[in-house]
Amino acid sequence: MGSILAVEEKSGRKYFLDDPDDLTAEEPLVFILNLHGGGSHGIWQHQYFPAQDYKEKYRLAVATPTAATAEPFRHWASEADDATLQNIVEFICQKYGKNRIRSFWLAGHSQGGMTSNRLLKTDFYAGRVDGWLSLSGGRIGPAELRPSFFAGRERPKINLKDSGGASPGKAAIPDCEISFIFATGELEIVALPETSPWAEKYGAGPRKRMPDIVDSEKGQVWDTRADWGPSWGREARPGTAQVYIYPNARDNRIIADIVRLDKGHTEGLEPKITEEIIKMMVAAPGGKLMTLPSR
Repeated sequence: MGSILAVEEKSGRKYFLDDPDDLTAEEPLVFILNLHGGGSHGIWQHQYFPAQDYKEKYRLAVATPTAATAEPFRHWASEADDATLQNIVEFICQKYGKNRIRSFWLAGHSQGGMTSNRLLKTDFYAGRVDGWLSLSGGRIGPAELRPSFFAGRERPKINLKDSGGASPGKAAIPDCEISFIFATGELEIVALPETSPWAEKYGAGPRKRMPDIVDSEKGQVWDTRADWGPSWGREARPGTAQVYIYPNARDNRIIADIVRLDKGHTEGLEPKITEEIIKMMVAAPGGKLMTLPSR
């Protein structure tokens, strides 16, 4: 079966909900809340990070919504957006049973990643989320953006409080226990830092480079609205990704950096690097939702 459009009952807003076609009644799942970036929407994010393509193999439930805040362009900002996202999380717990959600990940591209960072500052998410995947949405331990990132266009005027003061290059350090994966295009950043304060928090070893991931297939989407240069992104195409991990982190936390060579901000993720990220997410420890008291 393909994706279904679920309806968040309190707001009436639709979102993509994907889970395994052959899901059994007691089977555990990894839940991913997949947030688009500023100026985008759920349909695009569904293809930019197509986690649902691996829902059968890795037993995933993936919710991909669209923000309601439309000015100055569509982005996550309003209290209504926050309420809808929280309602989706609570619905997922009811639908599958919180005891079956073996881990819960926030995934977000660009301003969706910045929003994930902001949400992690709240008690609701800090007490529930097991991991954060930042897709060019800010790194814990900044990855400085290239000056060319905003070449040819005005820097978007989003009130930084909407994203907790984070930016695509820099994330605030969360006050919670999570695994953290940062993925970026090589052409977005000046250079990937060699150290990570999040890895230091968990006593992980020095970063270790893993085998490159080579994709012969291209991603599913790219930003066709304007030619804002290679830092912003070009047409989707095959590519190679460098993968770095910080090994032996306390509590078996997964802490990783991924650099997609010769890519910018908006080229959709290719199949093999998408799967590699999913494998990391599934391997990470979880269980926060399982331990919450029943209402």
